Amino acid sequence: MLAELVRSAQPPTLLDVRWTLAKDGRAAYAAGHLPGAVFADLDADLCGQPGAGGRHPLPDPAELQAALRRLGVRAGHPVVVYDAGGTNPTGAAARAWWTLRWAGHPDVRVLDGGYAAWMAAGQLVTTEEVDSEPGDFEVHPGHMPVWTEADAADRRNTLLDARIPARFRGEVEPVDPVAGHIPGAVNVPAAETVDAAGLLKPLHIDGDRVGAYCGSGVTAAQLVLALWEQGQRPALYVGSWSHWIRDPARAVAEGDSS
Repeated sequence: MLAELVRSAQPPTLLDVRWTLAKDGRAAYAAGHLPGAVFADLDADLCGQPGAGGRHPLPDPAELQAALRRLGVRAGHPVVVYDAGGTNPTGAAARAWWTLRWAGHPDVRVLDGGYAAWMAAGQLVTTEEVDSEPGDFEVHPGHMPVWTEADAADRRNTLLDARIPARFRGEVEPVDPVAGHIPGAVNVPAAETVDAAGLLKPLHIDGDRVGAYCGSGVTAAQLVLALWEQGQRPALYVGSWSHWIRDPARAVAEGDSS
């Protein structure tokens, strides 16, 4: 149990990755966090700069290594990541888990249910700022399946869209300049990965080649995590919709049809 590990002589490295589209979670972290947790900025620490690769592209390996070491990530030492949790997952902790696994860290876990579940269980929280010891983790990228736009366009693959149905159908688009979805995609909203308590529930998608995308590759990581827990090995289209629409020649679909 994580509560026991947190109190142990060798606790895991705890990363608080609370984040939403509107803001990072610094204020939430300052108001209360797990004992020993360090705040990790999803945008600045775990993703590349917005641009040609989308809004949350893959980070530069050297920059990621520097950030992870600053956060205290060590070789051979377990890492636990968490976000706000709840029944409408942002995918922030899942993207942190995915990024660390992509970078070659073999022992990364996600706190099931996130901060909300921790609080609901009556566990200890603190407002104490944590000064982490510098880590020594070396980034070796490429340890998680990644899809390109060509993979996303390949109708032989099973492509999952993790956004809410209204965004998938193109009825609303609060972030990107073009609404709709990638032709051939199937809408599996990230909320379908959790139960009424916000805990991860089984998700299985038929197909040998399965990948997920969303607006910018964050929420889609929630689908990847849920499928990974069931023994599947899906890919993440990191650039996602924000990358797909950068080329006006790429087709856009609307409505419920794939």
